[in-house]
Amino acid sequence: MARTYGRPAAALRRVRAHARSPGMRGAHRPSVLIRRGAAMSQITLPAFHMPFASAGCNPGLEKTREAAWEWAEAEGLILSVPARRKMIRTRPELWISLIFPKASQHHLDLFCQWLFWAFLVDDEFDDGPAGRDPLMCEAAITRLVDVFDGAAPRGPMEQALAGLRERTCRDRSPQWNRQFRRDTAAWLWTYYAEAVERAAGQVPSRSDFVKHRRDSVAMQPFLDLHEITAGIDLPDSARSLPAYIALRNAVTDHSGLCNDICSFEKEAALGYEHNAVRLIQRDRGSTLQEAVDEAGIQLARIAERVMRAEKELIEEIDAAGISASTRAALERCVQDYRGLVRGDFDYHARAERYTRPDLVELDARNSMSQYFAA
Repeated sequence: MARTYGRPAAALRRVRAHARSPGMRGAHRPSVLIRRGAAMSQITLPAFHMPFASAGCNPGLEKTREAAWEWAEAEGLILSVPARRKMIRTRPELWISLIFPKASQHHLDLFCQWLFWAFLVDDEFDDGPAGRDPLMCEAAITRLVDVFDGAAPRGPMEQALAGLRERTCRDRSPQWNRQFRRDTAAWLWTYYAEAVERAAGQVPSRSDFVKHRRDSVAMQPFLDLHEITAGIDLPDSARSLPAYIALRNAVTDHSGLCNDICSFEKEAALGYEHNAVRLIQRDRGSTLQEAVDEAGIQLARIAERVMRAEKELIEEIDAAGISASTRAALERCVQDYRGLVRGDFDYHARAERYTRPDLVELDARNSMSQYFAA
């Protein structure tokens, strides 16, 4: 059962998504309703400011869901009953369909399989014994990174990773592959950093955690995958533009903080401390409700950072004399990242992984899941 914090909650929580499309400053979109279990405790979610309109949901969602489970079975990723229940509540096919509403079925399936695999990693190291044992975590992460770099896979998780990498990277440019490798490896190593801090009894400062969260939320690799479905391949010069870096950071920060707000109660039940809401509460000496409200304010400020970075990026494109093709690619990123932020926001309002913390099942294993075994 989840821990009880703060004031009691109604069974129905309202998250007002004040979504305005560009040029329609006064046109509010309908509110988004989050249904929660009556057994949960807890906090009243603030009215979140969301300035970006929904780009819709990919119509291939159901086919992608079926393909993901078929792929997992074919790869030998046989989930335990609790793990299967958790993955069903997680709905990776929903997130990927909201993030990439115009992707082809082929790309949607591939990206969803990456996400399915990533959620297995996340649950293993956030909730399982490897997240509490730095040596176990180090060995497992080292193997995954080595396999990504071409080492022979051992066991279903490594074999699945090798297959995903081959299908994804074989037709991409060297600069794209470097970026994707950097972002994927950086995400994986955040689990080791957290395992070490837990073992040492340490909790990061809020400023350090913001930097850590940019990698740990795993949004950066999916921004790389966006280039595939958008039909673009940014040169290193474009990736080095300060405003482009700021834009990616803002998109990633929004995803990380939104996730922390919506997953706080689930993570509190598991004793997981690497969460922005918990750090705000600790640093300010506030109540949990005050910390959640402050996190909502900070989330709105990050959305403003997204828009500011967009404007600055256009200015830098003009100043740098960037070619027409690269300009078009960067403008496509600006256009699609807005929908990506909104899609991520909407997903957290709909997936039971976040809306039903009362369904959390504690993981009492002392060894890693069988599909991680060699």
